[in-house]
Amino acid sequence: MNGPLLEVSDLKVVYKTYEGTVAAVNGLDFSLHRGKTLGLVGESGAGKTTTALSILGLVPSPPGVVESGRIVFDGRNLLSLPEREMKKIRGNRISMIFQDPMTSLNPVVTVGVQISEALVAHQNLSEAAAEKRAMEMLEKVQIPGARFKEYPHEFSGGMRQRVVIAMALACNPALIIADEPTTALDVTIQAQVLELMRSLKDEFSTAMIMITHDLGVVGEVCDHVAVMYAGRIVETGTLEQIFRGAKHPYTTGLFRCIPDIEEESSVIRPIEGLMPEPLDLPKGCAFHPRCPRCMDVCRTTLPAASDENGHRVMCHLHAGGGVHA
Repeated sequence: MNGPLLEVSDLKVVYKTYEGTVAAVNGLDFSLHRGKTLGLVGESGAGKTTTALSILGLVPSPPGVVESGRIVFDGRNLLSLPEREMKKIRGNRISMIFQDPMTSLNPVVTVGVQISEALVAHQNLSEAAAEKRAMEMLEKVQIPGARFKEYPHEFSGGMRQRVVIAMALACNPALIIADEPTTALDVTIQAQVLELMRSLKDEFSTAMIMITHDLGVVGEVCDHVAVMYAGRIVETGTLEQIFRGAKHPYTTGLFRCIPDIEEESSVIRPIEGLMPEPLDLPKGCAFHPRCPRCMDVCRTTLPAASDENGHRVMCHLHAGGGVHA
């Protein structure tokens, strides 16, 4: 198939709380092709994790409500599938790697059994065959298969994250969603884990959504980049388009927050202000209260998206037509 593996269109997700309605995702549009990696970038509160949970059908309800949109995965709209069908997809066709492995591993069950469970449930393997496959997956992530019967607390943080990667890849999914998978690791181990994820993704021809606030991580593993702010994708394009020709003031602001290690006099210039409160988003462009290039129209009117060779930006400085990721 030549079309996208995943296509998200006009996705809107809210959380209805006693304080009011939290607008978490506000008309999201993006697509991802087989074997490619999309970096979903933004500050905390941008809606990145809610997007991931929406794809997996795991938005907590209540208080979460998917108000509109489509999430088409391999030709099927996931939002219209019953829960029994989603259970066949989760952990099998779509897997997730979480930020903290200790919250996604059962502390009283051996790592081998935890990897085997998905294989028995989704691949109809016998326990013996699943155990053999689990040992093979541990070896793939550079953990001796002999450690199959050990518990999560017997592994270091980096090795626990490798176990989680082995679990995610065990059923050879078409899509992996990695939610800040290296945040809890030190820099040296982070680099090793990223290299491992990149090599295994290529080996298994798996598509990936890398959720992160770290543009350095994006530069290491991603083919395309989508920059998210206040529940919307404000800019998207290939890695080269974003890293060499960012257009949205928010994207350029994120790059100014990165020190230049080749310049001794490099100065970090953080973006002033904070992400807006999702209970009360500003009118017009949500970034306008923090934008150094704000115009009057930005305060009242939501910008349309311009598209130049697949490089999309939602900004009045680049006024234009349709939206595509």
